[in-house]
Parts: sequence; C-alpha cells; structure tokens
Amino acid sequence: MALVWPAALSWANPTPPPALMLSGVYRLGIPLEAYWVSEKYDGLRGYWDGQRLLTRGGQPVQAPSWFTAGWPTVAMDGELWAGRGRFEQALSTVRQQTPDNESWRAIRFMVFDLPAHTGTFTQRISGYQQLVGQVAQPWVQAVQQEQVSTHAELMKRLDRMVRDGGEGLMLHRGDALYRAVRSDDLLKVKTHEDAEARVTGHLPGQGKYANSLGSLQVQTPDGRQFRLGSGLTDAQRHNPPAVGSWVTYRFRGLYASGLPRFASFVRVRDDMNALTPDITSTPRQP
Repeated sequence: MALVWPAALSWANPTPPPALMLSGVYRLGIPLEAYWVSEKYDGLRGYWDGQRLLTRGGQPVQAPSWFTAGWPTVAMDGELWAGRGRFEQALSTVRQQTPDNESWRAIRFMVFDLPAHTGTFTQRISGYQQLVGQVAQPWVQAVQQEQVSTHAELMKRLDRMVRDGGEGLMLHRGDALYRAVRSDDLLKVKTHEDAEARVTGHLPGQGKYANSLGSLQVQTPDGRQFRLGSGLTDAQRHNPPAVGSWVTYRFRGLYASGLPRFASFVRVRDDMNALTPDITSTPRQP
C-alpha cells in the first residue's frame, strides 16, 4: 500500500504541558444550580503563563508581537478562536511558525479562567473580567457566564447554540477551585460526544480503498484500542495522520465493552502532540 505520512509530528521540542483543568461530560442528575454556563468555543486551548502563549500540549504559539503586547504577568486560560465553524482557520493560523498578521487579525483569545487565582470559579469570573478590561484589546475577550436551573432550560440553550452555529456549552461549578484534573468541576454539553485517541497504526483498505488507508488503529488514554474508518476524506486516506499523532473522534455512547459506538474521525489534534510522547508507554488515565 503506497501511503505517505509525515516522518515527524508538526511541532517539535515542546515545553512541558501546562497544568490545565480538564472537562468531563454532562449527564442527567448534575445539580445545575451550582454551575455557570458558557459557550464551548471550537478553537484551540491557549494558555498564557505570564510570559508566553502555549498550546494545551506545551508548544509555544508564534503569535505576532502585537497580539500579546501588554498582557499581564498573570496566567490566563482560554481559547484561541476564529469564530463559529472556523476551527480549521484557527488551527492553520496558530500552527504557523512565521505568524501572518492578516490571519491573526481574525483570532480572538477568549479568556475563561485564571489558573493561579486562589478563589472559587465564581470569584475568578470577576477576576478575569477585570483583567481583560485592563488589557483593553479587542482580540482579548472575557467569556460570558450565565446560569440555568433545569435540564430542559439547558437543552433549550444547547439547541439554540447549535442552531446558531456553535459547538456546544460548558458548565463550570461555581464553588470549584482551579485544579489541574478531569472532574465534574468542568463539564462539556454537546449534541454528540467526542474524545481524543492516539494513532497506533494504519490499516490497508479494500475495494475502492484498496490502494489507500482503510482505517486508523487508535488507542484511548486509558488503553482501549479500536479502528476509525468513517469520517476520513480521500485525501486523508492517501496521506493519513501520522502514527503517534492525536486525533479527535465523534461517537454516540459506549458499548458494554467500553468502546465507543459509531465512532468517526473528526480531525487531527496537532495541539496535543506533546501530551504523550511515547506511545509504547503505560496508558495514562483520563
């Protein structure tokens, strides 16, 4: 099978990944009155450590000097976002080693937390709003937070968000401290579920895909392995994601075995390439 794939991952020599709060998935029974609700921005996680802008995986972002000029020495957690439905545009811009000013004019840094703040999330909301106000740059924006009290109200907001081109919603527990773990303190609310897995192999295709990729062999962070065949374009089948790279997949619930149902490929996650450098190591827990 004459396949071509990159010899190395896109971003080399990353710094250690920043310690970020990670999200779980919303489910019935969550006490919504304890949470704040915001839009889930379809961009790339951005972490300002007080001096540098980094991706979730620890890669330095080569933003133009004007983009981060005047930013505080305080750590800010947010999303590098180009607008609804423009993830690929955001990814292309953020990956540039030589930043293009015109491309970066479309990027917004949506600030939604302050990792070094010692207060609860409710207290951190006013903290990051004040900080963004002091920065006073139109491309640095404070994420708006609201509250709902019932599941029906939450689903109505989700439907409206998706109808307007948004990806989904986020729930952040108001009394939560900033902890760099995955927990119910931060939850994503979407019409479908998605997750990340690492590519461990390329499996040959059959029939019309006889001379190209049939499916990706992938492994989840907790060690489960399965194949991803649907969702790949013809171009991706001829030039598939590299072994060792991270990809996002979409699914609808889990089988009894714990494997995802109706899993399909969504995109390559170059911003996560540094999270697990050795794919032969013991799988980490999510």
